[in-house]
Amino acid sequence: MATYKGIQGFSIQNLSADPSNPIEGQVWYNSTSNVWKVEEATATGTWASGGNLATARYQMAGCGTQTAALAAGGYNSPGLLNLTEEYNGTSWSPSGNIATARYTLAGAGIQTAAVIFGGYDAPGVTGATEEYNGSTWSPSNSLNTARGQVAGAGIQTAALAFGGITTVRVGATEEYDGTSWVNNPTGLNTVRSSLAGGGLQTAALAFGGSVPSNTGATEEYDGSTWTSSNSLNTARQDLRGAVTNPNSAVAFGGYVTAASGVTEEYDGTSWTNGTSMATARYAPGGAGTQAAALAFGGESNPPYQAVTEEYTGSGAPLTQTITVS
Repeated sequence: MATYKGIQGFSIQNLSADPSNPIEGQVWYNSTSNVWKVEEATATGTWASGGNLATARYQMAGCGTQTAALAAGGYNSPGLLNLTEEYNGTSWSPSGNIATARYTLAGAGIQTAAVIFGGYDAPGVTGATEEYNGSTWSPSNSLNTARGQVAGAGIQTAALAFGGITTVRVGATEEYDGTSWVNNPTGLNTVRSSLAGGGLQTAALAFGGSVPSNTGATEEYDGSTWTSSNSLNTARQDLRGAVTNPNSAVAFGGYVTAASGVTEEYDGTSWTNGTSMATARYAPGGAGTQAAALAFGGESNPPYQAVTEEYTGSGAPLTQTITVS
């Protein structure tokens, strides 16, 4: 007869405390609490509350990680914002202002080395690009195609800009080398604005947006061309996401017929519905990865939001107590 050790490769242990790094499928007896426990993986992702932004807003640039994120620019009545805030995993703190106040811009990089580009300033779209060193912003060379409602991916020295709107929607893709932008002759297959994206300059993902109706179109970028994949289950615009790579992403929020909290995970082929955000909203900031994402700000028909939520993706370790029913 098969034994647990024969199946799993280790014996059931009697421990006074839970192990620090249990393996999925591992079972043990906790002699202190007198219960049996098993290590599993979460079936669906979950959202938890984080610290509020100091200034409520929507349509800002976001980048970084769940514990070291950056929010720049945005809009809150009566106008455009030049404000920057940094998140440490618990709370937001003000930092240096951006040079060009704007909204519907995009960002890429990490909290201490970021780049922002595009957006609406006064009176129209801009291609302005600025780099952040962890405290201050410095202007750089502008996008070749000034646009708002643009998406971005990559790092400060190797960023990607795609989609957006000038006076019409564009699929144009540009690559940034830390100094200047170069046009890629191959644009998005689905020309759109108000889309989301992320990843690296050589391995990016674009999803959702407006064509002008809502779309769930998803495309993967390999550094030269975009390839269409399966669409989001809920077509929407002004959503955001966190992309580990084109095989691992999470999309959240957006506008359907009203503000939405819908969350979906992407595995490189298809999207799966997950747990919705507690606060439905569109055009929030987004940062992080599929396993550990961050959503902040946005609009909820109204008002403008300062709410932050932290996402733990499906497949995360989960210690469960074994019960008999």
